[in-house]
Amino acid sequence: MEKVKLNNGIEMPILGYGVYQVTPEECERCVSDAISVGYRSIDTAQAYHNEEGVGNAISKCGVPRDELFITTKVWISNAGYDKAKASIDESLRKLKSDYIDLLLIHQPFGDYYGTYRAMEEAYKAGKVRAIGVSNFYPDRFVDLAEFCEITPAVNQVETHVFNQQIKLQEVMKEYGTKIMSWGPFAEGRNDFFTNTTLQEIGKEYGKSVAQVALRYLIQRDIIVIPKSTHKERMIENFNVFDFALTPDDMAAIAELDTAKTLFFSHYDPEMVKWLINYSK
Repeated sequence: MEKVKLNNGIEMPILGYGVYQVTPEECERCVSDAISVGYRSIDTAQAYHNEEGVGNAISKCGVPRDELFITTKVWISNAGYDKAKASIDESLRKLKSDYIDLLLIHQPFGDYYGTYRAMEEAYKAGKVRAIGVSNFYPDRFVDLAEFCEITPAVNQVETHVFNQQIKLQEVMKEYGTKIMSWGPFAEGRNDFFTNTTLQEIGKEYGKSVAQVALRYLIQRDIIVIPKSTHKERMIENFNVFDFALTPDDMAAIAELDTAKTLFFSHYDPEMVKWLINYSK
């Protein structure tokens, strides 16, 4: 497994397993399957309501805790120093762990400065090995990064072949911050799985569209966390280290970028209201 070194020296697998939209009932089984396939990085969040499933799986899997890398995120309803501090301890309880490898602010709303102070405190106390943010656009990312004590190690954002986050990656390089992709398959939108460019490149290597898309992001030093509830797909998504895309392949895929979201915009007031009220 290839790893990336975060800006505090911690190493993180560049490929992990995400549990967004995995039901609480299925989560333990899915995470257990992912670990059996070889995944060592698992991404969850308070708002996914499946941290306990992750905790059950990692406590039973037989893999030493220090060989696993667990990410979770503080939701908007827990924003602010006091609420965030309490929620971090609750996440630790649900995850059945003494520490979280990577803790992120899930959305840039509410008192996220207070949230980040609680996260910095947890980091200093050894409850968290690395901290960062999620869904922070370049403007808010720079604002936080310039005024916090501990520079974010990661910014998890929508990143796929149709929205490649070129500008954001350039900005974050100034701070040593890594992009972590959510939605690396664009959830199938924009005819992702039948894209001609990805299909043709895949044929050259005997690889699927999904594998080509993951490989593209990995070669751009972007952390990926594909999700599937099917073990055979988990295996497919994991097998992306036995081939490499050429510069011509990379250039062809770069042409697919529209630099636009396929999901939602934080500049849309109605979407912001929806996010604030989600999972209350």
